[in-house]
Amino acid sequence: MNNLQKIGGVAALLEAIIYVSAFVFFGAFWDFPSGAGIEQKLVFMKENQVIFTIVNFIMYVGFGIVLAVLVLALHERLRSNADIFSKMAVIFGVIWVGLVIMSGMIANIGIETVVVLSATEPEQAWSVWLAIASIVEGLGGGNEIVGGLWVLLLSIAALTGNNLSKKLNYLGLFVGLAGILTVYPADILTEIFGLSQIVWFSWLGLLMLQEPLKLTNSSGNEVVTNAI
Repeated sequence: MNNLQKIGGVAALLEAIIYVSAFVFFGAFWDFPSGAGIEQKLVFMKENQVIFTIVNFIMYVGFGIVLAVLVLALHERLRSNADIFSKMAVIFGVIWVGLVIMSGMIANIGIETVVVLSATEPEQAWSVWLAIASIVEGLGGGNEIVGGLWVLLLSIAALTGNNLSKKLNYLGLFVGLAGILTVYPADILTEIFGLSQIVWFSWLGLLMLQEPLKLTNSSGNEVVTNAI
């Protein structure tokens, strides 16, 4: 399934691009007035609702859709291992896809609700937004345990099955552990996971685009498959 592997490689590179875009946007362009009063914060959200909605869609929903393609491509690549790690990896991959997409949908519906409510009940609107933000952070914005487990299990499966690059797999072990450590609510851990996963996604994407999928025939010889 080399075609699927190439599509998966493109998906991995897109994930890295989305990550970088999110870091750049929130680091350089998103100037949220954290120290301002509630009404000022709500005015800022109303004025920037469209761009915030678009960014959320790309960062969460778009990321999740592309991730689904990558999860499938990696499952095809590693399923010949037929071990517990590759099977568990696809489970956590699918769960992560659902959580990420759900986070984006909740955030976008939430900001619409908050903007409407802010016209008459600003205090209540802000309370609603704090609740929504906590849910989004818990599902996939600030807690990366599920994503970390996916990368960790993938890397272990690839190592035991002698699949992918060993150096890439060792990086995956680091990325996975960093994601799991985000159970502790510290921004630095989330940033380490995000930055290291950018490198992992980029490396993985290039590898999948360059290296064909190899299978083993009944005689124990490696063969390259071009099946769709």
